[in-house]
Amino acid sequence: MTRAATSFRARHWHEAIAECQDRNEGYVLVTVVNTAGSTPREPGSKMVVTASTSIDTIGGGHLEFDAIARAREFLAKGEPCTELHSYPLSSALGQCCGGAVKVLFDVCNVHQQHIAIFGAGHVAKALVPILAQLPVRLSWIDSRDDLFPPLLPANVQKVVEEIPESEVRHLDENSWLVILTHDHQLDYRITEQALKLPSLPFVGLIGSDTKAKRFITKLIQRGFDERALSRLVTPIGNRDIPGKQPIEVAVSIAAQLIARLHDDKSVAVDDSKDADSAPSDVRATSANANEAGQRKEQALSNSKKRSTISDVK
Repeated sequence: MTRAATSFRARHWHEAIAECQDRNEGYVLVTVVNTAGSTPREPGSKMVVTASTSIDTIGGGHLEFDAIARAREFLAKGEPCTELHSYPLSSALGQCCGGAVKVLFDVCNVHQQHIAIFGAGHVAKALVPILAQLPVRLSWIDSRDDLFPPLLPANVQKVVEEIPESEVRHLDENSWLVILTHDHQLDYRITEQALKLPSLPFVGLIGSDTKAKRFITKLIQRGFDERALSRLVTPIGNRDIPGKQPIEVAVSIAAQLIARLHDDKSVAVDDSKDADSAPSDVRATSANANEAGQRKEQALSNSKKRSTISDVK
């Protein structure tokens, strides 16, 4: 497996913030807000910390090591917050300056939806540039390196994997899947792996109503229950948008995902009132279960009434 390089170009904290915003990557702005006595840096010194790197410095040494570790703990929680922490620069911290600093941790940009797109065919090539303009992180996965464009938006990570379905188990919790590969059997394997993981609330699959019916029948035979199947949306896309050209299919898929992005924001607010009333996977998907059920009913019984999205790859 190979992944596109994600190293930062930024060398200063203000450049790093701009780059994190472009990438839609969470970060912590770490600022020295007050000092007393002898300290490595003056008030106003800043650095940016991400899950994988740090840019600029607040003075180095154990102070900086501890600040980076603390910042990554905040990032792991996935919640925006601001916290002030005091550091005495004594032997307890492994520093002998004798002064003290107060450091502000400002956690930013952490609520970015992750979308995994499987397949690098015509529809995916039309879809990725649309989605990349949204506040999301994209993983674009295929076994064929030569199909990817030479330049990708900053928030798109290319993943070349000989066995694409093996990437499913590595996806972050609450990732959404968009399955657009060139091979129906591969589509099925990815779908099956995704439905085994309740932490993946949206599994969107391209195809016709006939393909949807065949996949659902096979999944039922394999023992997948109604709860698992409620996370499968097939054919993916807004069916009010007609057309079979790759860009038309891509626009219909993007429209559905944009609607879901906005739905999830409102659901998160409503669920905060009774967060312990249901399992986490049910809370994550409750707003969309009816929609998914309606789509499968259409796929099973109304295929002759409406035009469908073809298997354009």
